[in-house]
Amino acid sequence: MTTGQPPATEPQTTPADDEQLPSLAEQMADQLGGWRGLVESSIPVVVFVLANVVGELRPAVIASIGVALLIAVVRLVQRRPVRHAVNGLFGVGIGAAIAWRTGDERDFYLPGILYGIGYGIALLLSAAIRQPLVGWIWSVLVAKGRSEWRDDPRLVRTFTQLTVLWGVVWLAKVGVQAGLYLAHQDTALGVARLALGYPPYALLLLITVWTVRRVTRESAPQPLPGG
Repeated sequence: MTTGQPPATEPQTTPADDEQLPSLAEQMADQLGGWRGLVESSIPVVVFVLANVVGELRPAVIASIGVALLIAVVRLVQRRPVRHAVNGLFGVGIGAAIAWRTGDERDFYLPGILYGIGYGIALLLSAAIRQPLVGWIWSVLVAKGRSEWRDDPRLVRTFTQLTVLWGVVWLAKVGVQAGLYLAHQDTALGVARLALGYPPYALLLLITVWTVRRVTRESAPQPLPGG
């Protein structure tokens, strides 16, 4: 027996509807740790630069490590994410250990310089072999492990171009720091470490998120007229 009413149909959904990408602001905030993350990651380096200018190397090392530890402890007590604090503590700790051992204040920045060179080269190499590192990082940090972009030629091309951009900028900024390191410009090196740290990173991240979201929207299938 029929009621004369059309059968109910389930609304059509797509994977994109089920799992929307975070907004641009959300992705930026997550990767940078918000303004608090930006400030906290810079404080130990600022403390080292200032303490080293007005005092000796070893008190400056102790002060920077102490501040980094304090920031991590405060985050733990407040039950806040400690990823950025731990990353900052790790980087500061290695540089401080080397500077303490050699007695040369510029060695505080040496691990960051070497890491930057290696990271920049890895980015360019990954783009050259068509396995763009920025794409894989996007899969891990944004796309929840999915890598469908590998099946989209436009996204592969986009991630390759973005990876080259990241590699060139990374090598350029680390090149400035390496030049100051070799010239024994210790204070200028500390200032360059701060100025060339998060500002270029934030700009690259903004360009990456905006570009990938735009290409993803353009690549999405359009609904049929009248559908």
